[in-house]
Amino acid sequence: MKILVLGRGVIGSQYGWALEQAGNTVDFYVRKSSRHDYKDYLELHTYDGRQKKMIEENWNINLRYEIPGDEGYDLILISVNPEQVAGAIESVSPIAKEATILLMGNYGGDPLKKIDLPIKEQCIVGFPGAGGGIDDNVLHGIMYSSFELGIKGNKPSAREEMVRKVFEDAGFKVKLQKNIDAWLVNHYVLNAAMEAEVMKRGSFAAVVESQDGLKNMLLNARRMVPYVKAKNIKPGIALRMMTLVPAGLMAKIMKKTLYKEHSPAYNAVAYNKYEAGYAVREIRAEAERLGVRI
Repeated sequence: MKILVLGRGVIGSQYGWALEQAGNTVDFYVRKSSRHDYKDYLELHTYDGRQKKMIEENWNINLRYEIPGDEGYDLILISVNPEQVAGAIESVSPIAKEATILLMGNYGGDPLKKIDLPIKEQCIVGFPGAGGGIDDNVLHGIMYSSFELGIKGNKPSAREEMVRKVFEDAGFKVKLQKNIDAWLVNHYVLNAAMEAEVMKRGSFAAVVESQDGLKNMLLNARRMVPYVKAKNIKPGIALRMMTLVPAGLMAKIMKKTLYKEHSPAYNAVAYNKYEAGYAVREIRAEAERLGVRI
């Protein structure tokens, strides 16, 4: 299968590597203006949850600055920030042809609801089990074994089934989400809870390195539960746990296990270069419209 990844971000790069390893042809579509920003290889330092091991290698990456009109792809992967989704879809429209477009990201609900482009009928929404950051051409990240795929009906459509097969053939456990909107809202709240603390402490690393920072992050998440309920969405398991278990105790456990210094999950968060704040502002604005205090 021929796959195009938009940009050369952390999530797209990790999945691009995994899909190429499975025998697919993978290209990365980047702006001409960034021609001098990227090397023709990426140094991987990422934990692969499928194999339960660290991957450390220099991976030759196929960068494309132009796509000829007679060239086509079967699948286009887009993993961008929430505010960039519409622009990203529009940018691939001229080259998409009949390709299926997979949107992967931490969004505050189904992003297709806010898009009015004909090509959105070719789009599918998923939630990636991956994260991290790129520092001096070294990708520090984590890629879990599971991947969430949104489906619009009781069973996958032809495009959805194609995406599921591509990822399963690459060794991922694909979980079908009939209500991807609710799934995304729950995770977006957790993301915003982390971002709120990052805004106070200055970096993602500062939060996960501090038990107190993790505790405040958990308390932030608790305060957003009324917002989730106001949207007629049932809080997910992770969010419910944060309301049941004392925040101090949970933070202590997280600091010693999940975010133990230099663990894969720690590295994935600590090297995150994402500018915090957008999710917080978006949720606060919507909560105000819903008449909810958070």
